[in-house]
Amino acid sequence: MAITDVDEFAHLTDADIENLAVELDAIRQDIEDSRGERDARYIRRTIAAQRALEVSGRLMLAAGSRRSAWWAGAATLGVAKIIENMEIGHNVMHGQWDWMNDPEIHSSTWEWDMTGSSKHWRYTHNYVHHKYTNILGMDDDVGYGVLRVTRDQRWKRFNIFNLVWNAILAIGFEWGVALQHLEIGKIFKGRADRDAAKIRLREFSGKAGRQLVKDYVAFPALTSLSPGATYKSTLTANAVANVIRNLWSNAVIFCGHFPDGAEKFTKTDMIGETKGQWYLRQMLGSANFDAGPALQFMSGNLCHQIEHHLYPDLPSNRLAEISVRVREVCDKYDLPYTTGPFLVQYAKTWRTLAKLSLPNKYLRDNADDAPETRSERMFAELEPGFAGIDPATGRRRGLKSAIAAVRGWRRGRRTGVGPATDDLAA
Repeated sequence: MAITDVDEFAHLTDADIENLAVELDAIRQDIEDSRGERDARYIRRTIAAQRALEVSGRLMLAAGSRRSAWWAGAATLGVAKIIENMEIGHNVMHGQWDWMNDPEIHSSTWEWDMTGSSKHWRYTHNYVHHKYTNILGMDDDVGYGVLRVTRDQRWKRFNIFNLVWNAILAIGFEWGVALQHLEIGKIFKGRADRDAAKIRLREFSGKAGRQLVKDYVAFPALTSLSPGATYKSTLTANAVANVIRNLWSNAVIFCGHFPDGAEKFTKTDMIGETKGQWYLRQMLGSANFDAGPALQFMSGNLCHQIEHHLYPDLPSNRLAEISVRVREVCDKYDLPYTTGPFLVQYAKTWRTLAKLSLPNKYLRDNADDAPETRSERMFAELEPGFAGIDPATGRRRGLKSAIAAVRGWRRGRRTGVGPATDDLAA
C-alpha cells in the first residue's frame, strides 16, 4: 500500500519536520529577496531566442521542400516548441515571473502553443497536482487515468497494454494534457456537473480548434505561397514538430514522477497536513535527473523536479542553485534525494509500466516495498529505536539509512548471505 503516515515513513519527529519547514522556508526567502534584473533578463532572452528559432524553422520550411530543408525546418520548429512548452509556458503559467509585473509574461495572460487551454492546465496542474502530489485518488497525474504506475492501483484488463497506452500518450501528449481537465470518466459515469462540463468542453474545443487551424491550415497555406514549398510539406513538418515536442515533454515529466523512489501517498496523508509535512511529501514524491546546462534548459529545468515541487513559483533558472541547498537539507535529515542519469530514470519508468501491466500475483515485490511504491510497513522489522544517532558512526539515521538497512537485509535473505534479521536493530 502507499504511504499512510508520512512522518513515520520519514523517521522524523514533529520537531524535525517543523525545523525542516523553517530551513526550506529560508531557502525560498533568500531566492525571493535576490530576484532581480538578472532573472528578468533571462526570461526575456529565452522568449526572444525561442521566437527566433520558430521563425527560422518556418523560413526553412518555406525555402524548399527538399528532404534536407524539410528535416532542418521540422527539427528547428520542434526545438522551438519544446522551449516554448517546457522553459517558457510551463514556468510562466506557474507564476514564476509574476513578480516582474509584466502583463506579457504573466501566469494569467500567457497562452501556450498547445491544444490544451492554459486556463484548464493552471487548475489541473498548478492547483490539483501540486497540492495533492502523488495522492492516490486525488492527483490525476498518477497514471493520467490510463496507466498503472503503482501496485496500489487495482489491476484492470486494459492494463496489459500499459506500454501501448504510454506510447500513444507520449506521441499525443498535448492532447492528453488538454483532455485531462474535461474529466471524461466522470462525464461517462454521470458524476460530472453538466453545465460545468459543457463550459469546459466549449473552452477546450475553442482552443484546440484554433491550434489545429494554426498548425495544419494557416501556416501550411502561408508557406505554400513560396515557390519552393508545398502545403503538404509544411503540414507534415508541423505534425512532426508537435510529435517531437510531445515525446520530449512526456519523457521529462515521467522522469520526474515515475522512476524508482518517487513515492505514492494515501488520502489520509493530507488530513491535518502541516507545511513541513507538505514539503516532505513533495520531496519524497518527486525525482530528479542529472543534467548539464543544455539538458537543464531543454527540460525547462524540470531535471530539478524535487526543487520545482518544493517551490513551483520560483524562477526556473534558480533551481540549480536551490538544488545544492535542498540536497544539504536531505543529507542533514538523512532523507533520500532521488536522482540519476536521464536515460536511466526514463528507462525505469518504462520498466515499471511493463511490470505493472501484469496483476500483482505475478510480481515479486509487494506494495509495501517495491521499486515504484513503498509504505511505512516496510520498516515493521526495524526496532523502534533505529532512527536517531548511530552509536557506531555518530551520524544521524533516518529514512535513507532505514531503506538501506531493509534492502540489505532482503538481499541477504534472498541470497543466503548478508545481514541477519537481528542486524536490523543495529
